[in-house]
Amino acid sequence: MGKLIKNHWARLIILTASLYQVAAAVEGFFWPKIFWDFLTKNLDFAVKPLPILQIINLVMGIFFFAWEWPLGFIAGTALHRSIEARLVLLPLTALASALLYQATNPAIYYMVGMGVYFWAYSEGEIVVAKPWNLPSRARLGKV
Repeated sequence: MGKLIKNHWARLIILTASLYQVAAAVEGFFWPKIFWDFLTKNLDFAVKPLPILQIINLVMGIFFFAWEWPLGFIAGTALHRSIEARLVLLPLTALASALLYQATNPAIYYMVGMGVYFWAYSEGEIVVAKPWNLPSRARLGKV
């Protein structure tokens, strides 16, 4: 059995969350609803008449999908290899997702993925430049 590579696992979780977030944002254009409307109606301006929150969720979902897949122009860059950047942007994306009624499940997925990325970061894992590959390691007894 091999060792669990947590950043690959987190990447799959975030890919699922981002795809779900894009679908939820598109659904939010047709049925605009803020998640916290049972407590207050003060946030309704974020979803109607202008779909501000839906657009934010759509852009963030597409951005994270492109980052985690990764697209060709992102692969291998410092942004793609940075777990720290992910740990900074994931809470903002999860917050935007948690505000939209249709996107509460992706917010939970983002939080789980963020926890796995933090676990990977705390164990010193790195994201390799070529996507979906294993990091190379030195062979024992050879220089």
